[in-house]
Amino acid sequence: MFLASDSGFPVYSPETPFALFLLLLTGGLIFTPLRRWRRSLLNTAVFFVACMIGDLLAGLMHGHLPEAALRWLRQMAVFGEGLAVIRYLGLAFFEVILDRLKVPVSGILADIMVIMGYVAWGFLRLNMAGVEFTALFATSAVLTAVLAISMQDTLGNLLGGLALQMDNSLEIGDWIEINGLVGRVTDIQWRYTALLTRTGEKVVMPNSHLMKNRYNVLCNKRQQVPLQRRSVNFNVDLSVPPGRVSEAVLQDIQTARIAHVSPSVEPQCLLMDFGAGYGHYQVRYWLTDPAHDESTDSEVRRHILAALQREDIRLAVGDQTIHLVKEGEAHREEVRARELNRRQQAIAQIDLFSKLSEVEQLELARRLVNAPFAKGDIITRQGSIAHWLYIIVKGEAEAWWQPPDGGPQRLLEKRGPGNVFGELGLMTGAPRRATVIATSDMEAYRLDKTGFEHILRARPELAEGISAILQRRLSHFQALERGHAEDLQKIAQIPQDATALGKKIREFFGL
Repeated sequence: MFLASDSGFPVYSPETPFALFLLLLTGGLIFTPLRRWRRSLLNTAVFFVACMIGDLLAGLMHGHLPEAALRWLRQMAVFGEGLAVIRYLGLAFFEVILDRLKVPVSGILADIMVIMGYVAWGFLRLNMAGVEFTALFATSAVLTAVLAISMQDTLGNLLGGLALQMDNSLEIGDWIEINGLVGRVTDIQWRYTALLTRTGEKVVMPNSHLMKNRYNVLCNKRQQVPLQRRSVNFNVDLSVPPGRVSEAVLQDIQTARIAHVSPSVEPQCLLMDFGAGYGHYQVRYWLTDPAHDESTDSEVRRHILAALQREDIRLAVGDQTIHLVKEGEAHREEVRARELNRRQQAIAQIDLFSKLSEVEQLELARRLVNAPFAKGDIITRQGSIAHWLYIIVKGEAEAWWQPPDGGPQRLLEKRGPGNVFGELGLMTGAPRRATVIATSDMEAYRLDKTGFEHILRARPELAEGISAILQRRLSHFQALERGHAEDLQKIAQIPQDATALGKKIREFFGL
């Protein structure tokens, strides 16, 4: 079956053809699907070829070198060929066949099975070479004890990695926190576990270190709802009632569309402690993706700040703070004048107030209230009653309409700087016709009914001009509604002509 020299010593071992056949067969099976292993597969193939060359050299050099040396060379060559074949067989079984059968097997278990194959092949070749195992095991007992003591860290890593995968306490893709380090598990090997931090750094952590220390699994995937609770702290002056602070903040956080904040678990706003002249508050929310913890904290802080500013609630500083620079009255007056001019320019751009004189616009500007919104905030909600309007100075918002038949919300229009929302509510007291959501951080002013009432009482004839403008806006809005639903019934609470609107305005303001 194989060539032999004149002395009966074969040119190559009988195992070599079978090993070559198995290597080519398994190589064809794994080379295409295991692209990431190609460099390693090529190295293994080169090793196999080197062993084949050693086997052939042992046969060709017969008669030129001692036969005992050539036999050991051949045994080592055949042993190396077997190692290469076992590696290919292991990759084909664990990485290709079981993967196609959707049978999950941990990487460490696969490595251990392959290593056991190496050991079994080694004992088989030793037995075929005539080695006496009784003497070998007696000698290896002492050697094993010495190796176990010298390699206790390596064995600890091996057993630790095996335990981590066998009890499923840690999986690839989990986010963990250990000793202040936070990262996502990207690989679990027999010696180490690799973590990828948010800064893009790869951290290699020995498995024995994980087994000896406590680590936290963030957003545990085995929970019914994988979430992580986060906390954001802020301070407010003690003169502000805690109930008002909590209501303002929670109203914003619960209704805003903030990415990675769970809508299924309600946030909390708690008064945690008292400081030097301020109350220490904490907002707790539930995070859905630990990869975005700090960015989501920042978004929540922005919403908290916007909510407090709309309610004219200032963040507090400790009473011990010393202000070294005192602003003079002239400077404060300049700031007030600049802000008043900005408000007057915003009012002048609104056609609803085009009938007002410059003095009346200035008076109206003094009654505006600063009302900033963060991206995702709900400015008005369809069907709610609110006797005020908002003037957009910076940013954009969208109007979403809910059909009466309960269908999905539909986008009606987008509005930016120079536009208003809620004019019908301000002038007639009618319910909001759409839900308005800020699509970016938005600077706006709020005008209440009481802020406009004194002007209408002084000049009742303004109601007629304003009613004509409102009628045009109402017709525009109804056209948008009809664009989504034909034969939609008009809302009966709102009069449909300018004369009726003027009457409604007089009744609402008691003119």
